Amino acid sequence: MSVSRFGVSLEKDLLEKLDQLVIDHHFPNRSQAIRFLISKNLVEDKWQGDEEVAGALVLIYDHHKRDLQKQMTTIQHDYHCLILSSQHIHLNHDLCLETITLKGTSDKLSKLADKLKAIKGIYHGELVMTAVPV
Repeated sequence: MSVSRFGVSLEKDLLEKLDQLVIDHHFPNRSQAIRFLISKNLVEDKWQGDEEVAGALVLIYDHHKRDLQKQMTTIQHDYHCLILSSQHIHLNHDLCLETITLKGTSDKLSKLADKLKAIKGIYHGELVMTAVPV
């Protein structure tokens, strides 16, 4: 991959915020921070455009909750075409962590995540999406 150099003009306070971003995220330099921000913005544009993305949904739940597993399975079967894999981990006697790897349009992934997160007994759910390189 070739690299092109260009100049960027920023107000002093915005440059200070960029430098703080470099520090906070441990980027080696400003260029890497700018690359990160551009990529992040392009991914978010794909979400808004309802384009194909890949994602991971992480759920924390109490497996003792009545019918929770049945509800989760039913919803996942309704969206089987989006699910690539899932992993179930026992955190302790009561709590489980499930990671579901997904691929599809951002709108469909969000709908699936919202349905699963709404189940009674789900303590936390987080969907992370990223662009699928063409």
